[in-house]
Amino acid sequence: MTETRFWHPFADMHSVRDAEMVIDRGDGVWVWDEQGSKYLDATASLWCVNVGHGRTELAEVAAAQMGKLASYSAFGAFSNRPAIELAERLADLAPVDDAKIFLTSGGGDSIDTAAKLARRYFHLIGQPERVHLIGRTCGYHGTHGHGTAIGGIPANRAAMGPLDEEHTTHVPHDDLGALEAEVARVGADKVAAVFVEPVIGAGGVHQPAPGYVEGVAALCQRTGILFVADCVINAFGRLGEWFGPARFGVRPDMITFAKGVTSGYIPLGGVAVSGRIAAPFWDEGGNIFRHGQTYAGHPTACAVALANLDIIEREGLLGRGLELEQEIALALASLDGHELVGGIRAGTGALGAVAFDPAALAEHPDLPARVFGQARDRGVLVRPLGDGVAMSPPLVITREEVGLVVSTLAEALDAVAHDLGGVAAH
Repeated sequence: MTETRFWHPFADMHSVRDAEMVIDRGDGVWVWDEQGSKYLDATASLWCVNVGHGRTELAEVAAAQMGKLASYSAFGAFSNRPAIELAERLADLAPVDDAKIFLTSGGGDSIDTAAKLARRYFHLIGQPERVHLIGRTCGYHGTHGHGTAIGGIPANRAAMGPLDEEHTTHVPHDDLGALEAEVARVGADKVAAVFVEPVIGAGGVHQPAPGYVEGVAALCQRTGILFVADCVINAFGRLGEWFGPARFGVRPDMITFAKGVTSGYIPLGGVAVSGRIAAPFWDEGGNIFRHGQTYAGHPTACAVALANLDIIEREGLLGRGLELEQEIALALASLDGHELVGGIRAGTGALGAVAFDPAALAEHPDLPARVFGQARDRGVLVRPLGDGVAMSPPLVITREEVGLVVSTLAEALDAVAHDLGGVAAH
C-alpha cells in the first residue's frame, strides 16, 4: 500500500502510514472496505451513526439544501431557516429550562463554548472570581483547549504544555463525596461549572453510580455552580431519550451535544443553554459573547439534522435505545467468566464495554488492540479503549446482530488467550 499523507487523529502514524483500513461504503450496521470485505460496525463509527449507514434520505436533504443555500455565516443578525427551525426543535426537546441553542461544528466546539460561557456569565452577573472548572477521572470532553484540560484521561493531556491547571481540577468519576470535598476545598464561590457525562463514553463506558447524576444536580443547585451535562454521546437515543439527563430526572444548566444530532452524516454540534444563563446576553444590550465557529448554524448541516431527528422519531429509535441497553448488557454478561475479562460495564444506554482483567492487562498492555484486531479479522468492529473494548452500535441493530458482535468477541478473546499461552474459557 502506498504511504499515506493523511495524518489520522489518535493514531500511531508510524504504524498507520502504510496500513490504512479504507472504508468505502455502508448500509445499516454494515460497512465495507475497498477490498470488499464486510464488517459489522459495532461502534456506529465513533458513537455517532445512530440511524445507521446509507440513509439516502439524508443525502438527498443535504443535496437539496446545497442547491438552495449550501453555507452562510450566522454571525451578527444573519440566519437561515434550517438553523432557526433546528434551534426551535432542540429547545423543545432538551431538558433545560427555557432553552436557547448555541450551534457549533462538533462536540469539542460545544465543550469549549460551555466552558467559556460559564465564565462569561458569572463575569456579567458580578461574580468574576467564579472561573474554576471541575472535570472527572475517565471523562472525555474533546480535544480543544478547555476540553483537554477538563478531560480526565491523563494520556490525552500528557506533554501538551500548560492546560490551565490552576483553574481546572478532577475528581473520581464515581464519588459524589469527592466532588463535594473539591467544591469545599476550592470554595463554591470560585467554581463556575462541573462537567459530567451521564454515562462516560470514551473513557471506558463507566455507568453512573445510583443517585450520582441526581446528586451532582442537587449540589450545583445548592451552590450556584453550573451543571454542564456532556451529552455528545449521551443523546439522540443512545440513552433512550433525546437527551441523556432525562433518564435521571435532572435539568442541567447546559447540555452539550453533537454526533447523533446528524447521526454523523455531517459535522454539527451545539449547547442547549438555560434561559437563566442566557438572560444577561438576551435581556441587556452590549453583552456580546465573542465566540463562535465559521460553520455555526450551517444551513446544510441543520437541514440534515432536522431530517435525522425525523428518522429517529418516525422509527421509534428512542425506544429501541432502551431495548438495546438490556440486550447489550445481557449479551456481554456471557463473557464475564473469560480468563481475560475483569468485568462488564453496561446497563444504562445502548453501549457497553468489556474490561480486561487488571493482572492480564498489566502484563499485556496491548490487550485492547489485540482483541480489536482479532474481532476485525472476524468481521466485527469494536472500539479499543484504555482497559477494554467497547460497543455502541447504530440503534437500528437487531438482537441477532448484537449476538453476533458478542459471539465474535468471545472468539477474539479466545484467540488472544491462545496467543498468550492461556487456556481459553469459551
